[in-house]
Amino acid sequence: MKAILYYGPQNIKYEEIPIKPPQKGEVVVKIMSALTCGTDVKTYRRGHPVLIKKIPSGFGHEFSGIVEQIGQDVTNVKIGDRVVCANSAPCGKCFYCKKEQYNLCENLDLLNGAYAQYITVPSRIVQKNMLILPDNLSFDKAAFCEPLANVVHGAERTGIKEGQSVGIIGIGPIGLMFARIAKLMGARVIVGGRNPIKLKMAEDFAHADEIVDLKKYPNPGKIFKEFSDEKRGLDVGIECVGLPEIWEQVFSYVRPGGTVHFFGGCKSGSKVCFDTTKMHYNDIKIMSVFHHTPKYFRKALEYIASGQIEVEKLITDTLTLDKVEYAMQQHIEGNAIKFLIKPWN
Repeated sequence: MKAILYYGPQNIKYEEIPIKPPQKGEVVVKIMSALTCGTDVKTYRRGHPVLIKKIPSGFGHEFSGIVEQIGQDVTNVKIGDRVVCANSAPCGKCFYCKKEQYNLCENLDLLNGAYAQYITVPSRIVQKNMLILPDNLSFDKAAFCEPLANVVHGAERTGIKEGQSVGIIGIGPIGLMFARIAKLMGARVIVGGRNPIKLKMAEDFAHADEIVDLKKYPNPGKIFKEFSDEKRGLDVGIECVGLPEIWEQVFSYVRPGGTVHFFGGCKSGSKVCFDTTKMHYNDIKIMSVFHHTPKYFRKALEYIASGQIEVEKLITDTLTLDKVEYAMQQHIEGNAIKFLIKPWN
């Protein structure tokens, strides 16, 4: 099969490699649609200590396709089924799984290899996070289940309520999906970003109530506070960039009694500074949510299949498998939201 292999930062290669036969409990999926992701772009630029455990490695993790082969004891899918797979599944047995904190599973093994014609899916993912698609749902839309599952998890854990003012800094695909989910939950939403493509999507896809161009207003604190009830500060502030200085900014936008959600992961070793007096005496809730769980992967599929979230609007362009490196460069230059990769074109 044709595949993209990751050899190191800014070193990926389009190669022909063997298809890994399915072992007990495993499934080989013929990939029909894959998507580029901000995490993949970060990995391409500087590596990733969690995603990439060996070199060379498969690359990419958002995909959907058709069951091509099944290993022994697979009973929940059959050859020919149209499926979407998450990039992980919890073990169900460790300390955190016993507490139902499945996203913190100590044995969470992340699947890579979506930028390829086929992928061999581990047995645990087959059992817990491989879902059969509704007949009327396209592969292209279904591939969005993994990134959306992270957002649905984050939004629900944040506890967004109808009528609340929610501010989001960073409107890449994750920030845009957060804004859309917050709107569906009944919130009033203000977003801030710099990229003109993404600012347009904040209107066309997320349907945000107010959109702030951070190139024109680099310190938008006043705008965000004026958007809130009685101009007291946001009920909820969500950071979707992953920069310490933006974490600190978003903290300052939230009212006493509000919630700050640091969803964007910063570079390892990053430090931030908060005013502890403000944090304590203003009774501000600070939180972060990582990854997804089987529950939220299923909810993401329901959102997409129902048509409530028009994920296809986030596709900048469709590319062939040999253009993945081009896609990474376009992301770095700010020319894309997500690329749809079609391995068989």
